[in-house]
Amino acid sequence: MTMAIEQTTPEGAQEILQNNSDATYVDVRSIPEFTAGHAEGAINIPLLHMNPETGSMEPNPDFAQVASATLKPERTYVVGCKMGGRSQRACELLSMLGYQSLYNIDGGFSGNGQQQGWQELGLPTSTDNSDGVSYESLKAKSST
Repeated sequence: MTMAIEQTTPEGAQEILQNNSDATYVDVRSIPEFTAGHAEGAINIPLLHMNPETGSMEPNPDFAQVASATLKPERTYVVGCKMGGRSQRACELLSMLGYQSLYNIDGGFSGNGQQQGWQELGLPTSTDNSDGVSYESLKAKSST
């Protein structure tokens, strides 16, 4: 049984993160997008990777494996991307993996025309890409 995925705004996501010590921001943008700047405290599990040969985005074949190894099913996750589309898809995949407390951030990090994004709203951002935050470190831990 899949749970309905809640929709929230960047302000709503920040409120969830502030009021719930079990909540984590999962940024599903590509590695270059994430390293350029992301919500403070976010971890990076890209839904898509940029293919340098074609210049197009392609599905991350390890998304489910890394997510399952990194994310605890009983916790709450706010899932964000650039505008809200990739994160919605990521929420659907996570829901199929058994995660139940999922919030898709409408407007994501950059905004989508109708909803301002995390960055536009001046919410706390970071460029931290250290161990336990970067996709490379999470992927390395998931394959051990």
